[in-house]
Amino acid sequence: MIKKHLSNGVRVVLEKIDSCRSVSFGIWVKTGSRNESPELNGISHFIEHMLFKGTERYSTKEIAEVFDGIGGNVNAFTTKEYTCYYAKVLDEHLPIAVDVLAEMYFKSVLDEGELTKERNVILEEISMYEDTPDDLVHDLLAKASYGTHSLGYPILGTEANLQAMTSATLREYMSKHYTVENTVISVAGNIDDNILDLLESHFGSFEPHNSESVIVPPVFVADSIYHEKQTEQNHICLSLPGLPLKDSRYYGMILLNNTIGGGMSSRLFQEIREKRGLAYSVYSYHSAHLDSGLFTIYMGTAPKQTEEVLKVTMELMEELVARGITDKELRKGKEQLKGSLILSLESTSSRMNRLAKNEMMLGEQTSIDEVLERIEGITLEQIQEVITELCSHPFALAMVGQSDAALRTFRRDQLVNTRTN
Repeated sequence: MIKKHLSNGVRVVLEKIDSCRSVSFGIWVKTGSRNESPELNGISHFIEHMLFKGTERYSTKEIAEVFDGIGGNVNAFTTKEYTCYYAKVLDEHLPIAVDVLAEMYFKSVLDEGELTKERNVILEEISMYEDTPDDLVHDLLAKASYGTHSLGYPILGTEANLQAMTSATLREYMSKHYTVENTVISVAGNIDDNILDLLESHFGSFEPHNSESVIVPPVFVADSIYHEKQTEQNHICLSLPGLPLKDSRYYGMILLNNTIGGGMSSRLFQEIREKRGLAYSVYSYHSAHLDSGLFTIYMGTAPKQTEEVLKVTMELMEELVARGITDKELRKGKEQLKGSLILSLESTSSRMNRLAKNEMMLGEQTSIDEVLERIEGITLEQIQEVITELCSHPFALAMVGQSDAALRTFRRDQLVNTRTN
């Protein structure tokens, strides 16, 4: 891995992989829904869409034709804390990819006519999301967990906000957040010694400077939200405060999550689906942010089984609080973590993503060997410490379904009581 700065200070992270013929190139911006005000919620995602809708040199169709013509892929995504524009191409076509993405980044016209059309596309995306209860429930959970904090905002925004946004609104937001300080360029693959000259020619004149956005840590509010909807299943999410990215116990948290509900051999999957047949989909995950994290359990089950599924889930969590995980689960979890990490790095895209996230979110690059060493160093005592901290709060809860009857007797503070009894 090589880290450099262009003449204007833009950070560049590179990894040369001689054994492949592809290159993945990404422009990463440290802004997402977390950086938005209530009135501008959804603007980061709107900008992401609009950068594909025509530049000074390329129309929307021509952008697509360029990448189709070289057999490459181009796309983008927005998260709560960053936005990424990326392409994967053959090594010989990297100059074309850099040229087009740089043109999109700096010279998108943000035409009002295109904006009107794309606004409608996003409104359809929101409608599709709201028609998918197992997606909607996760947005509701963010609000139940973080309340009015911006980490609780939906990435897609709201119809009212989108209707009020103009090209001028998008340009003003970009001038504040699409800055040298917030930009990281990441490249992984079969690159040559001219890569820095190529990037300098397209990004070296980038001038906007601004201080990084001030972010306020969230408070876990542990609220409960029920959304009535005609569905065949109740879709339920439970969450507890997790760990931020820089926490030294981060990999212990990931290992613990895998044990609880991160795979087919996890406790939740085995007990609720395999042993009792109460759900088709049941799992857990941990999402980490700069200064916070969220551990989440999801389950989709028939209304008549909801109370039992919640009861079994709480019994499994109470068992975890009382006895922790086993030596066997610790060993298996370590191998699972190491395997998923190494297998995830077999493509140039995943390596490009890793480089950028480490630079943008952590400010440092950690080698694979260092990460494997940290995973090997996880102890049962560290896992128990994470369990104790995790379960010292009542749950936040969100549910989408036809009836909230099963929630009326559900005690979201019962793990706290288990620890104090």
